[in-house]
This record gives sequence, structure tokens and C-alpha cells, in this order.
Amino acid sequence: MRESAAETRIGIIGGGQLGRMMILAGKPLGFHFGVVSASRDDPAVSLADRWFPGALDDAHAIGELVEWSDVTTYEIEHIDVRALVAAEAAGGALAPRPEVLELIQDKLKQKRHLERAGIPIPAILDAPDSYPVVQKIRFGGYDGRGVVVLRADTDDRLPGATYYERCVEIDRELAVIVARSTRGESSVYPVVDMEFDPAASICSRTAIPASVADALAERAQSVALNAVAAIDATGIVAVELFVTTDCEVLVNEIAPRPHNSGHLTIECCETSQFEQHLRAVAGLPLGSVRLLTPGVMLNLLGSAGAVGTPFLPFQTELLAEPGVHLHLYGKSAVRPYRKMGHVTITAAVRDDADRVADRVAQYAVVEGRGERE
Repeated sequence: MRESAAETRIGIIGGGQLGRMMILAGKPLGFHFGVVSASRDDPAVSLADRWFPGALDDAHAIGELVEWSDVTTYEIEHIDVRALVAAEAAGGALAPRPEVLELIQDKLKQKRHLERAGIPIPAILDAPDSYPVVQKIRFGGYDGRGVVVLRADTDDRLPGATYYERCVEIDRELAVIVARSTRGESSVYPVVDMEFDPAASICSRTAIPASVADALAERAQSVALNAVAAIDATGIVAVELFVTTDCEVLVNEIAPRPHNSGHLTIECCETSQFEQHLRAVAGLPLGSVRLLTPGVMLNLLGSAGAVGTPFLPFQTELLAEPGVHLHLYGKSAVRPYRKMGHVTITAAVRDDADRVADRVAQYAVVEGRGERE
């Protein structure tokens, strides 16, 4: 690491909106950023100090970025781990370490690891023994892709490498953002409520603080901290949790990077998840995670059938709403259900933020100036 934090070069593998928001959070701290990304049009590239053209499996581009950087991190998990191992062997600093990404990429291996560590998870099955049962792909799934609920032996199954989990009765879904630094510090953010779009199986809404009893929130935070310690990750790690109808708290998914469920920390917490991630991987003291204000986040998704150049027909109305904070990701093309941005609504009490969010959710979609599918 350089003598002054303000001179630190941060490498980011992946050029999406998470990388973009990392850069926006890190520029006021004086960090310099390099990005490996396949396209100059990707959201993070225009804000970066250096662009290293290359896909997520481009060992040459990844090696060049790691060599340029003081520390390299990720905004997506689907990276060729062999390229990371080679870059680390050549002297590069990566956070989290490549073996953490390798564990996370194989969902069955990840769940078995958590199970051995005593972390509560839905029961893993070698094969369906009753229905309904959940089938998940082992590699590459995200945003609800690669998950199906099988309700009968005759239901179509997912192809490829998969595994099964026992179906649990879910009362609600929560998320907890955890930070672990290279200095050995840890911090845990307030618990977040999560809601999902039933058509796209994608997170559509989050809210902080979660509307759960203090005892349940503390249990969720404890489970999340233990899960992150079990995989020995550094940086921001998001832990998605099921709360069952029997009040069990079970780990559903882990993401070793800033996460959709933490976007509202930009306005709602003293230190955003993006600044905290950079502090953690750069070896700086972690910031306070104190809740400043309740809030609700809505993902701005491409409407069903939308293609072409993004168009926000609601933008004037949206900006007139009280407590609204608009974040657009700078994507050049819209697709159905693609994440194009998000809106965070803050208020003195969560009920007020919920009411505004209910209203905004009726019209907050992104259209496209182009042919509809």
C-alpha cells in the first residue's frame, strides 16, 4: 500500500453499477481506480482512471490491472479464479482472496462449507424425497436465475450441475451487510427487509430498519457475522436470510461484494457500503454504520418488453416526491427487468417512507426508445 491513502490505486474487476458506485464513493477519499471490463460503455468505465479492456476470464487484462493496483477487488463473482490465482502468485494483492470467490461460485460447495461450520441453512438433499423441493444450479446463477421450485416429480428440471434444498415455509426475507477489513475489524449494518418481483424473481424493494423485533434482528446479525467469518472474506459481504414461519433464521445466499440490498446505506447510514468496502480492502479503519434515517429503496427495472435507449417518463414526477434520491447507472440500453438504477426514499419514520415508496412503485419503471419486443 502507498504511504498516503489518497494515492492508493484500487483495481475493480467488473464494470457494472456496483463498480460505478464504488468509484463514486472512493473519489472523495482520493483513491484512483482501474477497471477490467469488456465494453467502454459499461457503467464504471467512464469514471475510472484506467480502463483495462477484457472479459471476466481474460487473464492478461486481469493481470495488468492487478499489477497496476495496490489492491484489487471485485464487483461480480463470475470471474475466472485461475486468472486471480496467477495474478496473486505474481505478487498482486486481492481482497477477498481468490479461494473465497472459488467457494462462493459453487453454491453446493458453499452450502456444505457453511453446514460444516454450524451455520443454519435449508437442508441439502441428494435427490428429492418429497415435494415441493427447490432445485438450484451450482454455478452462475444470480438475481433469481437458476432456481426453480419443483412441486411434482413430473416438473421440468434445470439442466446441468444442480443440487436440491428442502423447501421451507418462509415468513420473510432479510439481508445483513457485514464488513471485515484486512486490519481484522468487523462491523454489521442494521438489518434490511427484502421484497421480490414475482414475475422476474428479482429484488424489487428493500427497507431499513427491518420491521422485525429487536431479538430477531440481533439473531440475523449474529448468523450473518458467523457466516462471513466461516468463509473468511474481507470487504463487504451481503448475507441473504430466510426467516421461516417457525422463526428460524437460515442463510440463503452470500455475496462477497457490495450488494443490491445495501444501496440504501448511501443515504441511510453514516458510512455507505461502497465506502466501507474500500476502507476494508485498503486497510483503513472501518467507518460508523450508525443508522441516520429510515429509508426504502426501489430498483428501477426495465419494463416488460422495453428495448433501446433508456427513457424515464416519470422523472419529473419522481423528483417532486418528498425524500427521493435518484441513482441512474448510465447504462446505454434497456432490457426487460434489467437494473437501470434505483431510488431511495428517506423519511423521519419508516412508515412515511413506505407510503411514498408505494406511490412511486406504481410508475417507477424504465422504458426504451426503440422497438418493443
